[in-house]
Amino acid sequence: MRTEVISSTKKPLRAGWVWGIVPLVLLAVIIYLISNLGTGIKDEPVAPIETLDVQKIILTDEGFTVKVLNSGPEEVTIAQVLVNDSFWDAAFHPSPTIGRLGQTEITIPYGWVEGDPYEIKLITTNGLIFSGEVPVAAKTPEPDAARFAQYALIGFYVGVVPVGLGLLWFPFMRRFSDRGIQAILAFTVGLLFFLVVDTFEEGFELGAEAPGVFQGTGLVWFGALLSFLFLLAVDQANERKGGGTGKQVAYKIAGGIGLHNLGEGLAIGAAFAAGEAALGTFLIIGFTLHNITEGIGIAAPLLKDRPTWKTFLSLAVLGGAPAIIGTWTGGFVFNDTLAALFFGIGAGAIAQVIYVICKMIVREAIKSRAPSVSWLNFASLSLGIVLMYVTALLVN
Repeated sequence: MRTEVISSTKKPLRAGWVWGIVPLVLLAVIIYLISNLGTGIKDEPVAPIETLDVQKIILTDEGFTVKVLNSGPEEVTIAQVLVNDSFWDAAFHPSPTIGRLGQTEITIPYGWVEGDPYEIKLITTNGLIFSGEVPVAAKTPEPDAARFAQYALIGFYVGVVPVGLGLLWFPFMRRFSDRGIQAILAFTVGLLFFLVVDTFEEGFELGAEAPGVFQGTGLVWFGALLSFLFLLAVDQANERKGGGTGKQVAYKIAGGIGLHNLGEGLAIGAAFAAGEAALGTFLIIGFTLHNITEGIGIAAPLLKDRPTWKTFLSLAVLGGAPAIIGTWTGGFVFNDTLAALFFGIGAGAIAQVIYVICKMIVREAIKSRAPSVSWLNFASLSLGIVLMYVTALLVN
């Protein structure tokens, strides 16, 4: 009897697996038939569908090195290369013919002049023209140890130092009453609200510059949604275990701000890589002043705890050190697509932290039988937005 029961339960399970696989097999057959036999429509396309993206132009003593990606649906062959509307010899590695999502590297021996603008045009065998620009010619920095250390120092100044200075306000903020602490939390929401809007804008700008096949704008939304839901799931799991502490919220804020500062490092590194040293220096000063307020936001959830100096040190590193990674990335291996994704992840993380802090404000207001949206909280939130806006003017 026991054997019959086991065999009878196994048969439905096996049949269930079959019905799960059958639709996939049929789908594969249909795709195979369409790709090999076609749809029956024999019309020729009116114009060739070709898309080339100039990903990076490297300037060396010998000339230009252009990295090109074929983001279109068809194979593309580059027939001619022009520099400032003059035809020029070029060498291709591995080949002038680029398959779908393939890449090639074009070496152009050219005696460029520092400070001059250049435009490089690529003409395909079908006569389509794609171009890349060098606004101000300057030798591309080589990734040597000295440059590596210089970029790390810049990221340290922009990220770790201002966040650490902001955390030094913690003893002063501890003197506030419960209403004052709620106001500081509301001030933090204002800071983060500005950051999440700014992060989305930066992500969309980079997404628009990314190759269309990668859907850069969509990557920003996908990264934001997934990071928000992931952190929300982590937060709910902590609540089931007894609730999240102020220290955990502070680390979340530092992580979200760190992703934002990663983007600031990208901008600084890209400016120096493009030879725009004056712009890079201006960004360093602006971002340093802009980021001091971020330390206040990180410290706010800790006002009822007793954190150690190690906690503050780790929060400063978590919130500021990504600027170092961003400066390295922007200066050496900048990529619009990945940058857009990182900005999306950062925006989602910051949005989830805003949600958590708002819950903290409501919970504390209920305990003290005070309105969660008091005039003091509203004024603090508005002050946070205005302060971030004013300091952002130093960068923009």
